[in-house]
Amino acid sequence: MRTKLQKSITLKHLLINKRQCIGLQFNFDKVIQALTKELPSPKWSSEFNMPYILNTKSNLSEIFDKFRGVAWINCNYFFKDKILNHDNDKIDLSWFRRRISKDGRRDFPEEYLSKLVLKKYANSTVKTYVLCFERFIDHYKNIELIDINENDIRNYLQLLIKEQRSNSYINQAVNAIKFYYEIVLGMPNRFYDLERPRKEFKLPKVISKEEVLAIIEHTNNIKHKCIVSLLYSAGLRRSELLNLKIEDVDSKRMLLRIRLAKGNKDRYSVLNKSVLCDLRNYYKRYRPKSHLFEMPLRTID
Repeated sequence: MRTKLQKSITLKHLLINKRQCIGLQFNFDKVIQALTKELPSPKWSSEFNMPYILNTKSNLSEIFDKFRGVAWINCNYFFKDKILNHDNDKIDLSWFRRRISKDGRRDFPEEYLSKLVLKKYANSTVKTYVLCFERFIDHYKNIELIDINENDIRNYLQLLIKEQRSNSYINQAVNAIKFYYEIVLGMPNRFYDLERPRKEFKLPKVISKEEVLAIIEHTNNIKHKCIVSLLYSAGLRRSELLNLKIEDVDSKRMLLRIRLAKGNKDRYSVLNKSVLCDLRNYYKRYRPKSHLFEMPLRTID
């Protein structure tokens, strides 16, 4: 049975004199302190209040070897394991590359784009990150990106607040900035303590059941009736509805299988009996071959 170690060391990413370093954070302990001095060229950071060594593969291995059986190494802040979104569509950056560059605009880091492609983020997320980060680096066009610190970012966020940007936009800007420093540069907790605006809570505008039923009854044809009914009764987003395939309708269990819903996860929703009856009539008339609703977006406007 493995003995649980009482001592622990937390690894932190530090940027000191433009060099990536490994910080070792721990409660005062003579044994850990003595072993730390045996690491390759250890130094003390008054700014971060912890010892550190250069961030290299050999030095990282040395830390694990040196403290094996002595202390538990906490890597929660050091490694950021982001699961790739394998099912997302291929990222389209043509809109960005074909733009005519404006005079004075800072060159966008190519490694940022490469990492977005590697991570397979959704196209909408990619566009948001690129535009937000581009605006940020243009604001600090005279400062090297590696030299930008937390105060610089806070000042930029204050500017967004003065411009009366929404909390959602500010959060997106924070995510885009953190993506560069934490994912592209591989420093997961570089700006861990950045404050975010509180999430706004607004009551949604909800129409009554009678109004919904009136909309359904006044649709132009059986196809539109099925579309509006499914959006309402199954709580579907437009993209989810357009992704529905014929085999996703489970009439035996009265369920709808919704593929790649929010978060790229499949889910199920309840199928209403009256909607199923309308769907059968719709199928007999339109005979869709693959997707349940084979049509361009403009036909449901």
